[in-house]
Amino acid sequence: QVQLVESGGGLVQAGDSLRLSCAASGRTFSMLSLGWFRQAPGKEREFVATISYNSGTRYVADSAKGRFSISRDNAKNTVYLQMNSLKPEDTAVYYCAARDSMYGTSTRQDAYAYWGQGTQVTVSS
Repeated sequence: QVQLVESGGGLVQAGDSLRLSCAASGRTFSMLSLGWFRQAPGKEREFVATISYNSGTRYVADSAKGRFSISRDNAKNTVYLQMNSLKPEDTAVYYCAARDSMYGTSTRQDAYAYWGQGTQVTVSS
């Protein structure tokens, strides 16, 4: 079993930056592929970014490309989502997700077995 705990959310203004963190426990961190998803009010949860076990593969959704980046620190068992130039439409609950690294990265929610509780990001205009 993998436990994921997100942090770093908050209320910011458009154009600001935030860095979300997700700390994992319960499994060797380097054996996990990780992803970030978000769910805005009244909308379905959507993919944001994913990273492979060794950071060799990273993919960011088109809606966030050029503004968001994903990284991980295997020594700290933590994955990060750096969000720059935030827009009001980035307002959502952001979730961290994990899957066994043998399956690689994925943009699909149903590919991830483990989820955090989410952290709220609110961007005011």
